[in-house]
Order: sequence, then C-alpha cells, then structure tokens
Amino acid sequence: MVATAYTVAFEGVDARLVEVQCSVAAGLPGFSIVGLPNKAVSEAKERVRAAFGAMSIALPSKRLTVNLSPADLPKEGSHFDLPIALAILAALKIVPPEDVARCVSLGELSLDGRLVPVAGALPAAVAASEDDRSLICPAACGPEAAWIQTVPVFGATTLRSVVDHLSDRKPLSPSQPGMLREDPTRGCLSEVRGQERAKRALEIAAAGRHHLLMVGPPGAGKSMLASRLPGLMPPLTPSEALATSMIHSVAGILPAGGISRQPPFQEPHHTASPAAIVGGGRSARPGQISLAHHGVLFMDELPEYPRQVLESLRQPIETGEVMVARAARHVSYPCRFLLVAAANPCRCGHLADAARACPKAATCGQDYLSRISGPLMDRFDLRIEVPATRIEDLEGGADGDSSVVIADRVAQARQVQAERYAAEPGVSVNAEATGAILEQVARPDAEGQALIRRAADRLGLTARGYHRILRTARTIADLDGAEAVRTPHLAEAISYRLPFAAG
Repeated sequence: MVATAYTVAFEGVDARLVEVQCSVAAGLPGFSIVGLPNKAVSEAKERVRAAFGAMSIALPSKRLTVNLSPADLPKEGSHFDLPIALAILAALKIVPPEDVARCVSLGELSLDGRLVPVAGALPAAVAASEDDRSLICPAACGPEAAWIQTVPVFGATTLRSVVDHLSDRKPLSPSQPGMLREDPTRGCLSEVRGQERAKRALEIAAAGRHHLLMVGPPGAGKSMLASRLPGLMPPLTPSEALATSMIHSVAGILPAGGISRQPPFQEPHHTASPAAIVGGGRSARPGQISLAHHGVLFMDELPEYPRQVLESLRQPIETGEVMVARAARHVSYPCRFLLVAAANPCRCGHLADAARACPKAATCGQDYLSRISGPLMDRFDLRIEVPATRIEDLEGGADGDSSVVIADRVAQARQVQAERYAAEPGVSVNAEATGAILEQVARPDAEGQALIRRAADRLGLTARGYHRILRTARTIADLDGAEAVRTPHLAEAISYRLPFAAG
C-alpha cells in the first residue's frame, strides 16, 4: 500500500511542494526515510514512532519506506514530522488517504504527540494556495498562515486532533489571521536637539530611499537619529508587508502571526559575520540585509566591520537581491533596504577637538575612514558630518518638526514618485531610477548642468556619483513640490557628496 501526503521544502522565501510517499510492504521490519533528508528529517522517524506510541498506535511489523519527492531536492527542517506521520497513517488506513492528499501539512512532533511551531508557515500557505490545497499546521502557526486568505488553514495542537479532523470525528475550526502588529514607537525626531542638517538628511533619505552615512564624535546622536528613521517612512503597502513577512517567517522571527506594516529596522553588531549580514550558514538562512527588506539597515561603527562584510554589501545595494551560493544549492533573497551607517571620524572619536584628540589625529582620521572603500563610499547618496551637540541645545524643549509632520511631507513625496514611476517596472522611488528614466525626470537646466559639471571636476565624480546626485536632487525637488529639478535642489544634493574633513 502506498499513500501520499504533501508538504513543502524552502528555497529562499519560496516554498516548493514535496510529495511524502509512504510504502508499507512485506519484508524485514524497518523504517527508512529517503529523498535527500538532512539530520533533522532523518530523526523524524523516532519522533513519529514516539508520537504514535502516545496515541496507542503500533507500527506494523513490515518495511516502511518514506520517500520525499522530488528526491534530488535537499530536505531540511523538523516540519517534515507531521506530513511523514500523516502519510504513514494514510498508508495504514487510519485516516482517509484521499483527505490526506488534499492538504499540505507541516509541523514538528513532540514525543507525546503535541505539535510544535515551525518556521515558514506563511510561504507554505502560499504554496498550498497555488496548488489548490488546504493547510494543516501547528495552532501557533495558524494566525500567521491565515493571512493568505485564499487557502483554508487549520491549526492543530496535537497529532490526535489532526487525525480527528481528517476522519471527520472532530473537524478543526479554520484559523483566523493574527492581529496587525503595531511595533512600539522609537521616539519622535523633535526629541533630538540641534542637528538640523542631520534631520534634513533623514527626511531626504526617507522620501527617496537614499543611503545615508553619518560621521561624528561619540555622543553626537547618530544612533538616536537613525532609530527614528522608520517613523518617517510611509507604512508598508500590503504587498510589501507580505514580502517582508515571508522573509521573517522563513527566518522564524515572525511573532505570534502578527504582520506589521511598519518598515523593519535591523541593527547588527559590528562583530557580525558575513553569513549573518548577507545570509548563509546552515540551511542558507536570510541575513540582516534581507530581514531589512523594505526597511532600514543601521550599521553603527561602520569602519569596525570586517572588510569582507563591507564589500559584500556593494552588489545587494545595487540590485536589491542577494544570491547565497553554496556548492549544493543557490538561494536568492530580496534585500531592497535603506542603508544608514554611522562612524566616528577617527579611532578615538575626537578628531575635531584639539584638546582631546590623540597626537596622530589627522593621520588616524584618514586611516580610519579609509577602511570604507571608495566603491562602497560612492554608494552613499547622503554623507554628512554630525557635530557634537551643544549644552545650550540640550537645555531647551522639543526642537524642530515632529516625526508626524515630517512623515506627512515624506508621504506626499512618495505619492508623487509612485505616480511618476507607475508604468516603470521595478522602480517605485527615486533611488531606483536609472538610465533614460532618470535623465527624463531629473534633467537639470543649463545653469544646473554648469553647476554639476564644476562639481564633477572638483569632486572627481564617477558616473555612479553623478547619477546619485541627480536622484537626490529629484527627491529634494519632490519635497519642495517642484515639477522640475532646479539649481538650488542640485546645490543641496551636491553638498551631501562633499568629502569629510577627516578624509
């Protein structure tokens, strides 16, 4: 007797349908799993055996073979426990084989038959919907998967409840989508005293999704400024929220099925490995740049990151996608993020303070910032110096516009960009405009062209730098409500490309 259940295997954020075929045949008693299972999948037979024992079900004294098809696709993860158990139960006629074949299932089994939550329920629901099947998963994963409202999702607490559901003895109730999660506020930008130029740069960065580098002494407020950037950005659209949540689901960090429309904010430590930042490691998991998809990646103490990590950012910044390549597999993750980086001007951090700077201040500053390579530095549209905050500024109350007021201006600029690029696939903000599109929407007048030529000669602009100035100027014009890019917009954009005093 051969019975079939269905589950998924993950390739990045995509879930591929897997047939779990179970054969019960005469021969020496045995239980084997084939089809490129990893260690966690191979150990499923012990968990399944124990869970059956808790239900007083004995495996027959026959040869059980479970094949995971397609057999050349690597199978990883404990979520194969439930479909393996259902395939065996169907082969033994304990549950109707046709009902098992009409659903996709995933979940880890504990030894007493309880279902343990697993990662990836959201992509699994998408795969089930595309194949016109229902989804059975652990109850804790139900609210997450139920956001895909085109597929019936049933959350179960135990293997016994799944058997009762498939046997129509006690059908499960469909799971309901989790609550729309509201992340705690990160504070208002008006709480940051002084730093008007930095606040302006944050507004421009949020409006056009331009990468930003802040250089300043310790305690100037760089981290405080960066943490308030998500509050300036528009809420994620439903499609963006789903795409971001799919990545978080695969990574197993989507809390209690709650999808959030607030842009994610990731802040890795400077000791993070390349696999942690870009993705990889065991099972080729998504890295910080993918977890920040449609949000902000804040890298504090940028020169302290290993050079291999810094250089690995260059290609994802340009393409919005990262390929995690391994000998056995290649996995692609989206990573369209806004990079905000902060750095001290030198190792001691007091380059501009003659009384506190070390004797090697000038040379130390040049050496320290030179850890950021030219090609990576060229990818920052906005580069600003953040001076130390004056005590007089700290003695006052709230300073400048609130995050709500700035977010309203940013939303209006984003709406203008959405309408402008509505017919351009893959382009939604000014930072993504290239080639003929950029020349069309950001072409300066004669005075502006003369200005940018002089700037190119003085600053030694690359072609990338020239185009990034045009993109930034277009965003400044959008915030100004201007139809065309004028000379003041270009002048402000150029001011954000000036070299640092330490360099």
